[in-house]
Amino acid sequence: MTIHVSGAQWFKSSRSSGKEECVEIAWLAGGHVGVRDSKNPTGPALVFTPREWDAFTAGVQEGEFNRPNA
Repeated sequence: MTIHVSGAQWFKSSRSSGKEECVEIAWLAGGHVGVRDSKNPTGPALVFTPREWDAFTAGVQEGEFNRPNA
């Protein structure tokens, strides 16, 4: 299955400082979510299925990806 990101409406977090060094996301067809680097808007984008995106955001909220204390 190919999910197209051309024409997607990309946006940054409301917590973003507005600079160009941000991650942007876009809501895509079929509930998919696109993620890209705002410094390279014509570069590659990651595309998550709805289930993958839900698992990722739940992991972020639960601290799964926090850096270990050194």
